[in-house]
Amino acid sequence: MRENTTRSAVLPVAPTRGRLRPLGLDEVRITGGFWARRRHINASATLGHCRDWMERVGWIGNFGAAAEGRIHRDRRGREFTDADVYKLLEAMAWQAGHGAAGSLDAEIAALTAVIAPAQEPDGYLNTAFGRPGQQPRYSDLEWGHELYCYGYLIQAGVAQTRARGEGELAKIARRAADHVCAGFGPGGIEGVCGHPQIETALVELARLTGEQRYLDQAALFVDRRGHGTLADSEFGRAYYQDDLPVRRATVLRGHAVRALYLAAGAVDVAVETGDDALLAAVVRQWEATVARRTYLTGGMGSHHRDESFGDDFVLPPDRAYAETCAGVASVMLSWRLLLATGEPRFADLAERTLFNVVATSPSEDGRAFFYANTLHRRRLGTPPRADAESPRAESSLRAPWFAVSCCPTNVARTLAQLPAYLATADDHGVQLHQYADAEIATCLAGGHRVALRIRTDYPYGGNVAVRIDRSPDRPWTLSLRVPAWTAGATAWLADPDGARRAVAPGTAEVTRTFRPGDDIRLELPVAPLWISADPRIDAVRGTAAVQRGPLVYCAESVDLPGGHEVDAIRVDPSAEPVDGPGGNGGTVVLAGELATHAEERDAAWPYQPLARPPAATADRTGIVLVPYHSWANRGPSTMRVWLPTAEPDRPAEPDHFAVPGRPADSDNTATGR
Repeated sequence: MRENTTRSAVLPVAPTRGRLRPLGLDEVRITGGFWARRRHINASATLGHCRDWMERVGWIGNFGAAAEGRIHRDRRGREFTDADVYKLLEAMAWQAGHGAAGSLDAEIAALTAVIAPAQEPDGYLNTAFGRPGQQPRYSDLEWGHELYCYGYLIQAGVAQTRARGEGELAKIARRAADHVCAGFGPGGIEGVCGHPQIETALVELARLTGEQRYLDQAALFVDRRGHGTLADSEFGRAYYQDDLPVRRATVLRGHAVRALYLAAGAVDVAVETGDDALLAAVVRQWEATVARRTYLTGGMGSHHRDESFGDDFVLPPDRAYAETCAGVASVMLSWRLLLATGEPRFADLAERTLFNVVATSPSEDGRAFFYANTLHRRRLGTPPRADAESPRAESSLRAPWFAVSCCPTNVARTLAQLPAYLATADDHGVQLHQYADAEIATCLAGGHRVALRIRTDYPYGGNVAVRIDRSPDRPWTLSLRVPAWTAGATAWLADPDGARRAVAPGTAEVTRTFRPGDDIRLELPVAPLWISADPRIDAVRGTAAVQRGPLVYCAESVDLPGGHEVDAIRVDPSAEPVDGPGGNGGTVVLAGELATHAEERDAAWPYQPLARPPAATADRTGIVLVPYHSWANRGPSTMRVWLPTAEPDRPAEPDHFAVPGRPADSDNTATGR
């Protein structure tokens, strides 16, 4: 890995080494389009919504109760609610880093003033443990989340320092980090937290301060994981990744958010210590997880009971958990792997997850959220009350708040820092990874300044125009990611001379001495297309889905005639899907039918011989699909992404089941181990 000379100070992730150098919030500004709208709503509605709810349910008040000695009787919320207050502070700090000062700075100061008195003289800070009438400190590492909460506190302190300069919040975070190093370092408690998160935070604090002890402690936590230091649980030690050391694991497993956070922390440690073997281990885990345990949307986690990954190819759409926080964590991991390796496949997954998980969670007004992201909703359900917390079990409908509200604040902090995920630089030039209307200004090697503007109709259109506003009088390279979803079609790149060439999925480059006013255009083949699944994903055999550009589409019952539900849909994959009215990707129309089985309600036994299927009537119609991220914004509805085909299932050829690299007639059961 090469050394990074980080020029931006306003960076959520600031590795000192790696293939690519990230650009900060002071170098990239999103100016319009899909993400600008969502970021505006995040700043104007979601941040205040989260703060108001945490005041209403008492999570902010817990700090005052702790400082005043009444926490044992007055504490409200789950043991990890401190973390959500810290996530809100982090989101506010990054948002303030865009120049939105004044009121946000005042809110950060006010919340910090509530938190500060609850910190103990030795740096300990938690409202659920450690005081009279509560369990002792660190008496429940499996479920207590004390170190997890510190992780978000430290991240908030780092965000404040990088965005606004060191303040009281950063000092509180630093004292907490020192407490962790003293208590869990060599000779201290030889344990880990049941929920990883402290690892990434300590590495980022080490990057900010230059203090080696924070990096050493993060590395110690990564190396301790997987040696059975945590007590076994009803879900097994794999639930919190304590079954195998990180270096020996071959796939992400257990609780999806925990697994992804741990992997992100391991990448951070690997990058800063030059541990190529550790980095390679995480890359292998990512590869196996993407190939076998990830939904079409990019969602991860198929088990509701323990919020975990299932076995290989166990990806039921109607039971998809695909927690929003797992989507956020997946983006965190993909971004770190991209910076470390420069490989565009990591940006491909980040794009898929951002558009189809992160963007799906908040409602159009930014005041209600999905906790889980199912791919098939069978019943309408009852809309959550606007004035009450919702249990997670009801999270297949957007709710204003949850008893466990980790997701709203995680979305808020992700959207606040989103410009930092768009572009990078290296010694040779600038790389564009995510497409949005944006302005970029940075320095290349040697202090040469470049500035460029991006205009695009992405994600509904595939036109990306880059205009050079400033450039040194020497050659440099502009690189543009050509998404993996363009495979099978043709993408085109036009350089400033007007020369137009086809480009393949991966990276397209233009190297020249640019002049102000030069234009580079990328044309991506955005059109709806059918998607089929690996036949080993049993739950979606005999179905097909539709993707258009980076967006996954779904059918909603509100678009079906005659009171039909989405389970009545049968589609015809022999007819290509087409854009609906307007042709801008707002809807996609399929050839299909709405089938009604005559025996559907009266059969006493749901299984019949294939030779005698239930009689059916079918109405030929155009099936309308909408972008998955927009579903349930028009009221309660049923929904599905994977649509049954009109053709009956056909047995797959034996070699369809062969594992790559293994003969077709051998034992080819995929285990991911």
